[in-house]
Amino acid sequence: MPSFDAIIIGTGQAGSPLAGRLTAAGMKVAIIERNLFGGTCVNTGCTPTKTLVASAYAAHLARRAADYGVVLDGPVKIDMKKVKARADAVSGASRDGIGNWLGGMENCTVFRGHARFLDAKRVQVGDEVLTAGKIFINVGGRAILPEIPGLADVPHLTNSTILDLDAVPEHLLILGGSYIGLEFAQIYRRFGAKVTVFEPGPHLIRREDEDISQAVSDILTAEGIDIVVSAVNLAVAKAANGGIAVSHDGSNGLKTVTGSHLLVATGRRPNTDDLDADKAGIALDAHGTIIVDDALKTNVDGIWALGDCNGKGAFTHTAYNDFEIVAANLLDNDPRRVSDRIPVYALYIDPPLGRVGLTETEAKKTGKNILVSTRPMTRVSRAIEKGETQGFMKVVADADSGEILGAALLGTGCDEAVHSLIDVMYAKRPFEQVRRGVHIHPTVSELLPTLLAEFRPA
Repeated sequence: MPSFDAIIIGTGQAGSPLAGRLTAAGMKVAIIERNLFGGTCVNTGCTPTKTLVASAYAAHLARRAADYGVVLDGPVKIDMKKVKARADAVSGASRDGIGNWLGGMENCTVFRGHARFLDAKRVQVGDEVLTAGKIFINVGGRAILPEIPGLADVPHLTNSTILDLDAVPEHLLILGGSYIGLEFAQIYRRFGAKVTVFEPGPHLIRREDEDISQAVSDILTAEGIDIVVSAVNLAVAKAANGGIAVSHDGSNGLKTVTGSHLLVATGRRPNTDDLDADKAGIALDAHGTIIVDDALKTNVDGIWALGDCNGKGAFTHTAYNDFEIVAANLLDNDPRRVSDRIPVYALYIDPPLGRVGLTETEAKKTGKNILVSTRPMTRVSRAIEKGETQGFMKVVADADSGEILGAALLGTGCDEAVHSLIDVMYAKRPFEQVRRGVHIHPTVSELLPTLLAEFRPA
């Protein structure tokens, strides 16, 4: 029975760097991977999808070339096989880099196979039984297939399998109007597909304020994407023409839309159902999420959970921060906690949405005296010069303390500009200090001081 100081299950964005820190500290580490090195981000998440976003943006900009005085001969054409090959190459290089790094890491042994707990100290991988005093779970998550009548009887795609397409769908139907669904909606519309999005809620990306959701909807519909909100009682069936039919209760009765391909983007769940976590006594919630404390410890001494499987944030940046928290507590005598983290994320449609902290709706529920400031991107010089003036910026603050509570920046460059506010929030400085700052012209960020000078009571 091979014995190690630590076992890491999964090579995602928390597991791999943790192996680096633990081995550097002199520990003997086993890391287990049953599928592809790098986890969701590298293989089916950020890396391939943002590569597709870049190709879609190039196609969109080429179609708009005349707006900039650039003349192109003939219509823009998409070679989807080359688009896919490019995305595969970018993901493959990152995946190979992680695999080579782990394979050459001193004091680290890589095991390929499916890990299952035998008890709180032993993990089985194939015919091998490994033992360690510390075990770190980084098993990630996968797409949820909702209980929709007829879904099991028709071919359907998830965020993973849609990456296998090497031809543009004629008409892509998408169930789910949030981050994954909307990014693929714009990608494939820009590649030339007809796209229809079905969202059961009253507006897109339900966690956002309604004005942000409406602005996102306006951007997408302007590109020819059909969006159906309040799409309740969804059902799926094979269409007479060989396609796929999605029906729902509309305002005037049952509506049916027929397409060639169906993408299910209705959420994700952790990969814990085949981990045999119960044999180690690890507590899970009703959704299969591993329950952890503020330092990412499970209820079992010597076992931690990091990344998507712990329910503390299904993002690459939160998974990597999970690694930092665990390493700081174990190796650096630095008591870092998940509760110190400010929620940050982005929606990578074009233009992107950068988000930090509370929404306006959430801020109002705190009982604080709330200030709000907004500015349309039509009043941002950088956006005007680029010819990309869609969206607007909004910041929410506490009138009494001057603390910035949250921001939603929707517009060109806003996934980068939002970091100015993120840094101020982590530094716990009042917005007045940003307002007095001098930023570079012409940038999107230069309008943040102006935005913070125009607060009004919410």
